[in-house]
Amino acid sequence: MTVRGKGDAVVKVLFVCTGNICRSPTAEGVFRALAAREGLADRISTDSAGTDSYHVGEAPDGRASAAAKARGISLDDLRAHQVRAGDFETFDLVVAMDRGHHSRLSRLCPRGREQRLHLFMRYAPQFGVPDVPDPYYGGADGFEQVLDMIEAGCDGLLGHIRNTML
Repeated sequence: MTVRGKGDAVVKVLFVCTGNICRSPTAEGVFRALAAREGLADRISTDSAGTDSYHVGEAPDGRASAAAKARGISLDDLRAHQVRAGDFETFDLVVAMDRGHHSRLSRLCPRGREQRLHLFMRYAPQFGVPDVPDPYYGGADGFEQVLDMIEAGCDGLLGHIRNTML
């Protein structure tokens, strides 16, 4: 956690999925909008990345952008990039969108930084599932389902940050 002054911490959050074009940029956009709405935009910094380099430099999937836009959230400024081991030094929380990402990230995570790695759905236990499903190969309804899960998870994550980090 980067400290700018007494009681004025900036918490840095990185969301991670496979290609950084569906789930993780959606989570970044939703969480960024939630932090702004709650007056915490200057206290929480967000980013997203992919475990793989398939889409580096690309904008989020058009279906993800359209679903987010319908809920008042813009993903227009986001571009895919790949996660790096150094991200565990830069970010206070590295949040994996599913168990596969969590497993890959745990192998990349430097020793002593394991407490920074979290599974996203732990913040939305009401869904009773560990993973945010990948909507990439499905239809528009999958992106809506993912958005529902991400909105709930972002609410829970913000509560966690407020209670333990700010």
